[in-house]
Amino acid sequence: MSGPPAQPRFPPLAEAALSAAQRRVADAITQGPRGRLSGPFIALLRSPELCQRTQLLGEYLRYDSGIPPRLRELAILATARHWHQNYEWNSHAAIAERAGLPRALIDALGEGQPPDPLAADEAAVLGFCDELHQKHAVSDATYARAREVLGEAGVIELCGICGYYALLAMVLNVARTPLPAGATAPFSPL
Repeated sequence: MSGPPAQPRFPPLAEAALSAAQRRVADAITQGPRGRLSGPFIALLRSPELCQRTQLLGEYLRYDSGIPPRLRELAILATARHWHQNYEWNSHAAIAERAGLPRALIDALGEGQPPDPLAADEAAVLGFCDELHQKHAVSDATYARAREVLGEAGVIELCGICGYYALLAMVLNVARTPLPAGATAPFSPL
């Protein structure tokens, strides 16, 4: 039995209701590369210090990481899929395609199907992310493939991407952040 969609637990805060700390963080986000306060940051703003530290980590991982954008977006989508996080998926599927991931690969991921074919670097990153999410560790063989593609620093940053986007997925799932109007939900609600 399905009922009406669950109501968001953390709707946007009214501008006039923001504390000085919340205002500083909201300004930092809107004036940074994101350009707007949306998604998980609406909920995270309830804890301005956590929000600020989280957004700074995310700014590095999303915009400045040494991992190529195509592979970075693949890791983000793998994390969104693992957490059944529709908002995160919708935010990054188009970015992933613009970064060079084939639409067929994105669609297969969204449907929970094994993407085929995968380039060697995509297979290394997706294998690493999937194994880390499902087994909470990676085998020596999986680590070696990822290290060959990304180097040691890249493997650490890949762990950071998986962890950061898992944090955002948890916040979004707890907050019941709604999808933007017209967006589709590839994953069933948890």
